[in-house]
Amino acid sequence: MRSAPGRGVTIFVVVVLLAVMLLGALALARMTEAGLLASGNTTYRETSLQASEIGLNAAFADLRALDPAAENANAGTWYWAQVQPQDANGLPQVDFDAAPAIAVGPYTVNYVVERVCSVLAVTEPLRECLVKAVKVPGSAVDSDDKLDAPNARQYRATVRVSGPKDTTVFIQSLLTKG
Repeated sequence: MRSAPGRGVTIFVVVVLLAVMLLGALALARMTEAGLLASGNTTYRETSLQASEIGLNAAFADLRALDPAAENANAGTWYWAQVQPQDANGLPQVDFDAAPAIAVGPYTVNYVVERVCSVLAVTEPLRECLVKAVKVPGSAVDSDDKLDAPNARQYRATVRVSGPKDTTVFIQSLLTKG
């Protein structure tokens, strides 16, 4: 019995088509996996940003509880009376692992606060610190608004949130006291 001359070609074409379909299915699976990884990473980052709010609130509460007489001295591992050296990203070069920690689910929130001053013992707040001056409205005749003496000191809070899959997020915010 002789075989038809086209039979070998048909099997070869079918094998090639199956190989192409298999490669297409693998590429589609890989694209789906990459999309899932990207959305997962975005979710971790967004959750870290939400957890940072807890760190900012704790930093502000500790700052409000700090005695005004103690503002010229560093306090523990969370407060510095003057701006600390910064790295290339503008983050203070402090030991965040020693800073107060708050557990928020699988995330760890650490915070530090710096008084935005160039010296420890402040004698001239307008020259040595970042202060907030409140405008005092003048009369209708005197249209120029006068600035009140600085009555609010500025502090920079830096919050680090560490979480699953080596997620690390830093948040900085200016806080006002006074």
